[in-house]
Amino acid sequence: MVSLTVLAFLFTMVLVLWRPRGMNEAIPATFGALIVLASGSVSLADLGTIGETIGGAAITIMATIVMAIVLESFGFFVWAAEGLAARAKGDGVRLFWYVNLICFLMTLFFNNDGSILITTPILLILLKNLGLKNHEKIPYLLSGALVATASSAPIGVSNIVNLIALKIVGMDLYMHTLMMFVPATLGLLFLVLVLFLCFYKQLPRKLRTPSRGIPYQGPGKHPLGTQSNQSFFLPQNRDTFMRNLLLFVFSIRVSLFVASYLHIPIEIVAVFGSAVLLLWRWYYLKVTPVDMLKKTPWHILVFAFGMYVIIYGLHNIGLTDWLVRVIQPMIAGDLLNASLTMGALLSIMSIFFNNHPALMVGTLTLTSMHLDPLTLKIAYLASVIGSDLGSLLLPIGTLASLIWLHILRQHRVKISWKDYVKVTIIAIPASVLFTLVCLAFWVDWIY
Repeated sequence: MVSLTVLAFLFTMVLVLWRPRGMNEAIPATFGALIVLASGSVSLADLGTIGETIGGAAITIMATIVMAIVLESFGFFVWAAEGLAARAKGDGVRLFWYVNLICFLMTLFFNNDGSILITTPILLILLKNLGLKNHEKIPYLLSGALVATASSAPIGVSNIVNLIALKIVGMDLYMHTLMMFVPATLGLLFLVLVLFLCFYKQLPRKLRTPSRGIPYQGPGKHPLGTQSNQSFFLPQNRDTFMRNLLLFVFSIRVSLFVASYLHIPIEIVAVFGSAVLLLWRWYYLKVTPVDMLKKTPWHILVFAFGMYVIIYGLHNIGLTDWLVRVIQPMIAGDLLNASLTMGALLSIMSIFFNNHPALMVGTLTLTSMHLDPLTLKIAYLASVIGSDLGSLLLPIGTLASLIWLHILRQHRVKISWKDYVKVTIIAIPASVLFTLVCLAFWVDWIY
């Protein structure tokens, strides 16, 4: 049973990271989960527990992605890219800051995977329209990807694995944001500043005026499901319409935290928001919601469930018990030690095993330590920082990074591992350390 479960985990991770012939990550996760079930390390009763644990998180993320698809149907993201180009005013340095701002906001409004899917193709087309060469595109694309992925740390609702972990430790979304938003946002500002210093000499000082409009011109289908030759909906007062859409999405996002504070399941609010947007699209575009059955990336659900089955199997065969014995003496009783230890551990685990299984293992381990409530919370939040930010040291650390590399290959934009690591080896460890220290002092101050 032990050997088969460990082999299933290793088999799954190799295929998820390798992705032969572009294999969807849900396929190895499913096969790995079936092997773990066959080994007996996860029972049928455990499947019910797993379904209850990930159900709300999965529904919330799916509803958020549906909202993103609807906005893309209205041409919202192309409109945003056009505004980005206009506000840069021909200044490459100014464009750098705007790119990172929009990537941060996209993750806060949607989620990290959705932000990568939305912003990367639009940035590629924008940078092409600006006439930039490959090496001139790297500062914008790489910094945007790092910020988009790391921006899931300030609020737990921006990452499915964060939402699952919240359920495991019994922390609500409101409390997570209260303790995490300030230190994680400071860490993001620090990260962007370091990235700016790394890329300063590469940034073009003058940009040519882009051609009017930024139509999607990528190969095949847009990653969110729209055909590349689609004519976007353009109401008479386009700017007002788009701002109303943005205001609605923002109000739904705020409602998630209100619901969490009032102990209302946040998935109810997320589903309501996506339903209203679907009806809005139906009214204006005459497109029924039926197309969402095909466009929604259901494989994310399958992947999350399969990975959690595998991790639960590792938990049942004693992995978390061993980690408890090793880690508990290092973190008990000191908030700064708890923050630094769990942040470093989850960063290392995420770099080598991907952040999805790493955070699940880390969270299950924490719940077995019988820590006092405050130490448990800060250790969990430090784990999230390691999972969302520390994992970015290598491009295999997160699914969002793997998706990003895949989109770049589709558009024939080359960013080598050397290009990636020579930036992240400077920016990521320093940013993780800074954020973990901020977390410890912030939590100590508010409590």
